[in-house]
Amino acid sequence: MEFWFSERHTPNVKFSIRVDRQLFSGQSELQRIDVFDSPEFGRFLVLDGYMMLTEKDEFIYHEMITHVPLAVHPHVKDVLVIGAGDGGVIRELTRYPDIERIDMVEIDPMVVEVCRKYLPQTAYKLDDPRVSIYYADGLKFVRSCNDQYDLIIVDSTDPFGPGEGLFTREFYGNCYKALHDDGIMVNQHESPFYNEDAIACQRAHKRIVESFPISRVYQAHIPTYPSGHWLFGFASKKYHPLKDLDDKRWNARGLSCGYYTTMLHKGAFYVPAYVEELLKDVEHEY
Repeated sequence: MEFWFSERHTPNVKFSIRVDRQLFSGQSELQRIDVFDSPEFGRFLVLDGYMMLTEKDEFIYHEMITHVPLAVHPHVKDVLVIGAGDGGVIRELTRYPDIERIDMVEIDPMVVEVCRKYLPQTAYKLDDPRVSIYYADGLKFVRSCNDQYDLIIVDSTDPFGPGEGLFTREFYGNCYKALHDDGIMVNQHESPFYNEDAIACQRAHKRIVESFPISRVYQAHIPTYPSGHWLFGFASKKYHPLKDLDDKRWNARGLSCGYYTTMLHKGAFYVPAYVEELLKDVEHEY
C-alpha cells in the first residue's frame, strides 16, 4: 500500500508527495508537528498540515532569505531572526565570520527540539556560540527592541495561526524601530500566484511600504511551496537591493551556494508582469 502526504493549496488544487514513513507526530501548545520521510524530497517538516521545508529544496529558501540582504549591507554584526525554528537561516548566517550576534526568537520550543533530532541538515548550527535562542512571541519580543540590529530576518509561517501577528503594521513598525539607521528587514512574502495567497502578499507588502522608505519584492522557485513561485520582501532604511549590491565584496567571501549567486540576485528583483500588477498600487517606483 502506498502512503501520500497531501497539502491543499486551493479548494481545487492539492500537492502530494509519496511517503515512506512518519518519523514524528506531536501536538505542542500551539500546533501539530509532523516529520515524514519521502523518496523524492527526503525528510520534510509539516506544521498544522502545511509543509514548511524538505531536505531537497530547503536550501533555496534559506539561501535567498539570508544572502540577499548580506550581499547588500556592508557591515552586518547584529542579527535578529524571528521564527526559523528549523535552523536553516541560522546555518546560513553562521557562514559569515564577521557576524557577532544572532538572536533567534521562536514561539514554539517543540519545533526546535524536533528539528534538532530529525532535521540535523538544517538545525546543526543552532548551538553556534553567537546564537541566543529566545522562546517568545516575535511580535512581543520586538516591541522592546530599539536601535539594536543591522538585519532582521522574519522567517515566519503563513499569516494565520501562530504566525499571524508577524504580518501586521504594528510588527513591521516595531522592526523598523529595532533596526539601526541603515538596517534591513527581509521576510518571506508568500506566493503571488493563487488568489488567496496573492491577497495576503499584497496586504503584507502594503504594510511594509508604509513602514520603510525602501521596500521591494524578489522571487525564487521553490518546488514544494504553493505554485512553486515564492516571493520575499526586502525593506530598508537606507540600502537599495540593486543599487547597493556589492557583488565583488560578496563574491570575495568564496561562499558556495546551491541557488544564490549575485547574478541571480539582480534578476530576482525583476518580477513577472502579473506580480507588478499585483503590487503596483502599493509599491514605490524603482
